Amino acid sequence: MPRSPRKVLKPTSDEPELLVVAGREISVTNPTKVLFPKPEYTKLDLVRYYLAVAEGALRGAGGRPNVLVRYPNGITGEFFYQKRAPESRPPWIEVVTLRFPSGRTAEEVVPRDAAALAWLANLACLELHPHPVRAEDMEHPDELRVDLDPVPGVKWPQVRAVAGVVQAVLSDFGLTGWPKTSGSRGMHILVRIERRWTFDDVRRAALALARDVERRAPALATSKWWKEERHGVFVDYNQNAKDRTVASAYSVRPTPEARVSAPLAWDEVASAEPDDFTLATMPQRFAKLGDRHEGIDQAAGSLDGLLELSARQERAGLGDAPWPPHFKKQRGEPPRVQPSRARAAKYPLIEIARAKRKQDALAGLKRWKARHPKAAKHLEPADVLVDSMRGRSSTWTRIRVNLQHVPPKLRPRQERRDPDEKTLASW
Repeated sequence: MPRSPRKVLKPTSDEPELLVVAGREISVTNPTKVLFPKPEYTKLDLVRYYLAVAEGALRGAGGRPNVLVRYPNGITGEFFYQKRAPESRPPWIEVVTLRFPSGRTAEEVVPRDAAALAWLANLACLELHPHPVRAEDMEHPDELRVDLDPVPGVKWPQVRAVAGVVQAVLSDFGLTGWPKTSGSRGMHILVRIERRWTFDDVRRAALALARDVERRAPALATSKWWKEERHGVFVDYNQNAKDRTVASAYSVRPTPEARVSAPLAWDEVASAEPDDFTLATMPQRFAKLGDRHEGIDQAAGSLDGLLELSARQERAGLGDAPWPPHFKKQRGEPPRVQPSRARAAKYPLIEIARAKRKQDALAGLKRWKARHPKAAKHLEPADVLVDSMRGRSSTWTRIRVNLQHVPPKLRPRQERRDPDEKTLASW
């Protein structure tokens, strides 16, 4: 797909930029603050981007409670997740109270118009992370989300191939999938559904779908939750558990080139590349083609077929699968213990690093490989487990190494983590 880069005009003053959007005045503070150093995209560029794609962005995130992911000092600085709406906000910013599995509550922002998007962008909120529910009914999702997450070393063509398998499964069960790039390494496929089922029902349907994708393409895809058991592309069914969110369509992602999560037509999947779509190129694409997900709200389907599949899988011996770690133990859930701990001889794992910043943890991995070159040369890409650990308001990175492909005589013992930052306090 040809790219259409354009030069983004930069403001020349640090004075606030006053915009009138949807009849409301938005003051863009520090408009020249650079959020993306390499292309020098500023906060004002971000605001103008969301105004250019507002119709599509609101189709994905509008009318829903949103978690804010803020980068006040740009993508090279610290960022944080903000579930609670800022106390200092205009009276016209809508909020709604959510209840989380932990028992806590929070008022989250519900964008309804382009002015709300501009206000969020002024907070250096790059990504829109909506919950899969409407503000009017927060107990019944209207969207099932298929998150295709490639393990390290898996290339984009394999993600495309698995997306095609997902499309076939959805079609067989009378559902319509709407693909989009994640803006990172993976792909999301959104499925609008009738508002008749609980979060647990939707997650169970997503698990059944993931297992069927794995059955049809066992060499390409996996539904295994534990990273040490994964291969190929992981179909992350747990993104449908309550309180989980993903970056919505048109979200700007914290990549050096400012990629965005791009809605696609199915006939574009075979040729689209993630870096085709950026903060600079997407407005032109949107102006020319419109929103590729324009018809999504008219395609709500039924989960009855997938839930029947789930029941058949259970009768065949496939019960529940692990839940995210911060959830309470669920009825019927298998033991929440890593396979490497239960079968240490099969999955010998060691932990390399814990750090607030991913690049610092990766630097520790590089030092470990330099200390153990004979072991490192036996590692396969999937043997390096890079975990993004999310706390209440921030993330940190853990790196582990699976030594299963390293000859026993060459396997290093567990060493002191390098680095070993005090990250757990953020949970």
